[in-house]
Amino acid sequence: MHGLPASLPIVPLATFPTAVEELLNLRELLSKGGKAIPRLLTKRDDTIGFAFGGNKVRKMQLVAADALKRGADTLITSGGVQSNHARVTAAAAAKLGMRSVIVVNGEAPKRPTANALLHRLLGAEVRYVAERSLRAPEMDAAAEQLRLEGRRPYVIPIGASTPLGAAGFVQAVFELLQQIEAPDVIVHSTSSGGTQAGLIAGCTLAGVRTRVIGVSADEPAVTLARDVRAILNGLEALLGLEAGAFASCEVVVDDSFVGGGYGVPTDGSTEAIDTLALCEAMFLDPTYTSKAMAALIAGCRRGEFSGIGTLLFWHTGGQVGLFA
Repeated sequence: MHGLPASLPIVPLATFPTAVEELLNLRELLSKGGKAIPRLLTKRDDTIGFAFGGNKVRKMQLVAADALKRGADTLITSGGVQSNHARVTAAAAAKLGMRSVIVVNGEAPKRPTANALLHRLLGAEVRYVAERSLRAPEMDAAAEQLRLEGRRPYVIPIGASTPLGAAGFVQAVFELLQQIEAPDVIVHSTSSGGTQAGLIAGCTLAGVRTRVIGVSADEPAVTLARDVRAILNGLEALLGLEAGAFASCEVVVDDSFVGGGYGVPTDGSTEAIDTLALCEAMFLDPTYTSKAMAALIAGCRRGEFSGIGTLLFWHTGGQVGLFA
């Protein structure tokens, strides 16, 4: 297998591949005191040109294509007030001449900033609910209302973390392996599990022994690992594989950098934002990538990666959150 089945349509929302860059200055900084630091690379999905980029664009290319195939005219999804996934969903809808409805937990900001501002500029209808548990019922209610109005809604689960969305990162692994030899370890931010499931599946299908470490932005490790495995199970059928093809895959989730919760900065995440800006002119976001980078930095300092050759940080974007 060299990518995705031809039966999976893709809407080309962006130009790929994204760059792979050396983090030479960060490596030098972490090497002070004689520490053995592996070669540090980063996959720059933060630089994807569509709608301020990020990992959600890879997923949306497949999900939006499926929506069009099914004749949908409205995309419905959910997230937080500053949801990156909601931003990309609204952008895809605008680009493709569709409507979008976004259900977010929280209160309507008096002055929208960052992603909340972009949701408005992209023409999304934003519905607010009091808590996370109310998002899915509100999406269903919105879909039913639109059907009664004669429209054709398409509901996208949070993060587009479905087997179809995850397939975008199966493809991303094959893209990476055309650029560099397989890294020993990939560190990235994980929240709804789709990106991690796709990376794990892609590495398995490519026959490489890369260890994929997902650093949780919110959920406990046991919950996220369960979600990743469920998506992996769905990918087996989607990609035409035998049941159990991914059953033996290792799913590694580190939830020790969540701190006070989703979107709550920690000393480590604040240091990561400052450090990467100063030494690499690379911007991390407060919710996701800064905590993943904090895990990478802490692991290097503790010597956890000293025995490997190459460590790759998959930058999943979200830097719009710096302006919230």
